Amino acid sequence: ERACENGMDIFRVFDALNDFRNFETVARVIKKHGRHFQGAICFSLTGPRMGGDVYSLDYYLRKARELEEMGADTICIKDMAGLMAPYDAHLLVKSLKESTNLPIHLHSHFTSGMADMSLLKAVEAGVDIIDTCLSPWAYRTSHPAVEPLVAALAHTDRDTGLDLNHLAGLSGHFEKISQEYRHLL
Repeated sequence: ERACENGMDIFRVFDALNDFRNFETVARVIKKHGRHFQGAICFSLTGPRMGGDVYSLDYYLRKARELEEMGADTICIKDMAGLMAPYDAHLLVKSLKESTNLPIHLHSHFTSGMADMSLLKAVEAGVDIIDTCLSPWAYRTSHPAVEPLVAALAHTDRDTGLDLNHLAGLSGHFEKISQEYRHLL
């Protein structure tokens, strides 16, 4: 309630075990205050690719329906360990886009080195929102860099409209001041 009253507009809500009972109460408060409830499904695997006994495509589609029933305004696939393979990202986003009218958001970390490829395949599948960051702070356990994705999508139907020269200037600025924080990498 305090966060809503203090001006927070969008709430990404998740439970690491995808037990949505653990955030039913907060979801009701977010909706009561007319704020944006982004329900997140934490991505995990039981093998090297999506599928298997637990984390199958059906599992994720079922979880998305649960979030929709809870009143989610958007659905976030939260790949917090960077496990998602590019073709799994494409299949999952495409399937979610076919099964719900809610916007789909992909949040992936670069931990495995696949996140930029997964984001690109998700874009091809119609994802609505992706998380990136400027290159000085990208990669490792962070997000993929925004600049390569902007360049890859330029002059396509998913062109971001972002100016690469401006992004390069911002990255240059943050590269200079980031030296002070290198010990935190």
